[in-house]
Amino acid sequence: MENILKKLNDAAILFLYYLKWPYFIGYALLYNYGLNDYLLLDIVWFLCGFLIAKDLYAQYKKEQAQKEDSKE
Repeated sequence: MENILKKLNDAAILFLYYLKWPYFIGYALLYNYGLNDYLLLDIVWFLCGFLIAKDLYAQYKKEQAQKEDSKE
């Protein structure tokens, strides 16, 4: 059972890592053009948005750290 949960977790991480941008943009377009309201898809969309924001923040912090290192 524990092995199955680990495999599901790994699959979810890979799915969200590689498909967050297409899903984030594609679901917004589909919703604009008449897709009905589905709670599960909405939750996944917000999760993808959160992951995108986290990645952008991490990239910003990395660039700030590199700027500080180059000043020294």
